[in-house]
Amino acid sequence: MASTQNTPRFSPDQVEVVFVLGGPGAGKGTQSENLVRDYGFTHLSAGDLLRAEQVREGSQYGDLIRNYIKEGKIVPMEITVALLSNAMSDTLAKRSSTTAETTTQSKQPPKPRFLIDGFPRKLDQAVFFEETVAPSKFTLFLNCPEDVLETRLLKRGETSGRDDDNIESIKKRFRTFVETSMPVVDEFRKQGRVVAVEAVGTKDDVYARIKEGIEAKGITPL
Repeated sequence: MASTQNTPRFSPDQVEVVFVLGGPGAGKGTQSENLVRDYGFTHLSAGDLLRAEQVREGSQYGDLIRNYIKEGKIVPMEITVALLSNAMSDTLAKRSSTTAETTTQSKQPPKPRFLIDGFPRKLDQAVFFEETVAPSKFTLFLNCPEDVLETRLLKRGETSGRDDDNIESIKKRFRTFVETSMPVVDEFRKQGRVVAVEAVGTKDDVYARIKEGIEAKGITPL
C-alpha cells in the first residue's frame, strides 16, 4: 500500500488539496458544491468512496469494508487513504485526457484542486495522508455551535429519513467530532494551515466568509 512510499504520491506542484471539516450539520456538503462550481475543485467524500467500493465488482477491499461496517468498526485508514489516492489519480488521468482533446483550459484551474470532505477524522489519518498521498494546502473548518447543529439536523431529520438525525445520535456525533477531529484542526492551526469560518447565518452568508478566507490563501475563482 501507499505506506511503503518514502515520498507523497503527489507533490504540491501537481495538486492542491483542501480538507473540509466541521461538526455534523455544519454544511460541509452544501458549501462543497459551491466550491466545486466556482473554484473548479473535485469533491471527494471518504464516506462515498467507501460505500461505492463495497459494491464495486472485483474490489480488493469490498469484503473487508463490509465486515468492518457490519461490526460497527472504523475501516482502517490505509484503505480509506488508498481510495482517496486512487480517486485523485483517476481524476488527473481524465483531466489529462480532456486537456489533450481540447484547446481551451476554460473553467479549469491551472492546477487540479481536490476538496476532501469529512476527512481526516483523526490526527493520525491526517499525518498518514500527507506523508503518502499529498500535503494539504489548508483545512477549511466550518465552526458551528452545538445548539445550531442540533436544530439543523432535527429539521433535516423530518424529511431525510436518516436514522442518525435524532437528538441522541446528534449529541454523540458532535462529541466524537470534538474529541477526535478537533485535534486535527488545532494542529493545522498551529501550522498556519486553517481557514476557520463561522458556519452560522444563511448559506450565502457562510459562503461569502468561505470565499474571503480561501482567496486569502491563494485559491482564485475560475
